[in-house]
Amino acid sequence: MGSPHPIRVFLLDDHEVVRRGVAALLEAAGDITVVGEAGTAASALPRIRATRPDVAILDVRLPDGSGVEVCREVRSELPDIGCLMLTSFADDEALFQAVLAGASGYVLKQIHGSDLVGAVRTVAAGGSLLDPSSTARVLERLRHAADETPDRLEGLSQQERQIVALIGEGLTNREIGQRLYLAEKTVKNYVSHVLATLGLQRRTQVAVLATEIRTDEGRGGATGAAGSAGGAPGGHRPRP
Repeated sequence: MGSPHPIRVFLLDDHEVVRRGVAALLEAAGDITVVGEAGTAASALPRIRATRPDVAILDVRLPDGSGVEVCREVRSELPDIGCLMLTSFADDEALFQAVLAGASGYVLKQIHGSDLVGAVRTVAAGGSLLDPSSTARVLERLRHAADETPDRLEGLSQQERQIVALIGEGLTNREIGQRLYLAEKTVKNYVSHVLATLGLQRRTQVAVLATEIRTDEGRGGATGAAGSAGGAPGGHRPRP
């Protein structure tokens, strides 16, 4: 259905065959043109900056990181570009992270070709493909997180609060990256910011703080524990 101003699309997927198939499908629509592609997170951002597409179709799982992290950086730096996440399987955690990153849609690779074309058109027009139930689940998680000891984690973003909780579970930076679809280097940067914001010097202190918060929540005493950055009376958090 030709158009004087075709929708410009960028493809990020680590499988060349998938990229070729998606590109052929989209180009056949008549009003869409593929202006660039990449197979890794590292190579995607420079090419997206250079091509300035209307829509970036981003694979969630990549060899060197995640399409969710690429989405976050694209939406931060180039907010006019709509991001459509593409994945092989349904994953509530990936959906949650994608919404936080600013994605306009989240579709499975099993999607019918005509539906993918429609999804690209919707995102290019500024629409969203997130169904009401998915959006409701994300908002519920955000509301729940907002109620969790806000004073003790004051100054931390939602992403950083999640990282604090995962450090408390004993996860490494690599494992946290896998859980939150972030590059390991990005997690390391987040951890550094968490330490600086909370006035701590060591990762073990963050782990102890996360444990204290979980314990307070279990006792229903989160409000009382929020008053002091040094921890509740009787706490065992080591001094820096």
